Amino acid sequence: MDNLIKITVIDRDGKEHQLDGPTDMNMNMMELCKSYELPVEGTCGGMAMCATCHMYVVSDHSILERNDDEEAMLDQAFFVKSNSRLGCQIHLSQELDGLKVQLAEVGA
Repeated sequence: MDNLIKITVIDRDGKEHQLDGPTDMNMNMMELCKSYELPVEGTCGGMAMCATCHMYVVSDHSILERNDDEEAMLDQAFFVKSNSRLGCQIHLSQELDGLKVQLAEVGA
């Protein structure tokens, strides 16, 4: 199907999961991970008001820059790296085919 992209998610135990991501449903990475029952909470429902969908972009995909809300949440998150993103702010599109992310550790 033309509206599906392949995404690899590495869970917190290091196991890789191959996911099919629909690009025609306005989904983001947090929602996709939750739909596959991966351990991503998304407590705020995708509003960039928490960091429970924190993940690292491992592949070299070009993703929109962090907005101010995302920056503010990551400033308060644990284990933040230069490639940290909130999954709720990564919207699925054809350009993200082959994306690889790793779920961030959960803070104290």
